[in-house]
Amino acid sequence: MSEVILHIYDVTNSDSEKTNNTIVQINKIFKDGIGFGGIFHSAVQVYGEDEWSFGFCEEGSGVFSCPFGRNPMYTYRESIVLGKTNLTISKVNQMLRELSREWPGDCYDLLSKNCNHFCNEFCDRLGVPELPGWVNRFANAGDTAVEIAGNTAYRFRQAKTEIVTASKVAYQFLAGIAANTTTALATDSPSSGATTPSFQQPAWFKNLVAAGAKPSSSSGALDNGNEDITHNLSADIPR
Repeated sequence: MSEVILHIYDVTNSDSEKTNNTIVQINKIFKDGIGFGGIFHSAVQVYGEDEWSFGFCEEGSGVFSCPFGRNPMYTYRESIVLGKTNLTISKVNQMLRELSREWPGDCYDLLSKNCNHFCNEFCDRLGVPELPGWVNRFANAGDTAVEIAGNTAYRFRQAKTEIVTASKVAYQFLAGIAANTTTALATDSPSSGATTPSFQQPAWFKNLVAAGAKPSSSSGALDNGNEDITHNLSADIPR
């Protein structure tokens, strides 16, 4: 039996500081202020010190791990204990192998198959509650995001005009990435010259994904001799 912990980050992986600040502002208003939701990355920790999540890559599995709360691409926000799984470490290891095959990095879609969708499926298989609704609500809102932001700002007088503008920026952020287009955000262009923030994982994550998901290195082996989750996923898993 192991505790299952959800780790949540603000999505601040743009090369534009202004865009990142806008995302943080939106999350503070729409999550902390009124409980609607925001733009978040999530990961699940079980058996060990690593968290598991899903992201875009051109080849191989999109499933990857890193030390919990220390994903370098985003800004750590909070953790939520979802419950305990009755599955053994061996069963969880097998599950991660299956998920690694079923979630290739090139099928990533911000609105329909993102890190939060992966965590929901992982939690379902672990037998614990799914993510709180607010974690992925902004992505689920889709085309209604701007309208919701405007209505919310009208109802809550403390939400000034610039918050509505920031919400439109966030919507363009979501829609642009989801459509994989070069539509520019209404913010400064990233220094790299790209017109939209990139969800491309850094080199060390791409190398990790190419080799298969790498479970925690801090857990001990099972007393019953079953395969330890600390071992790398088999290299012969088809991608």
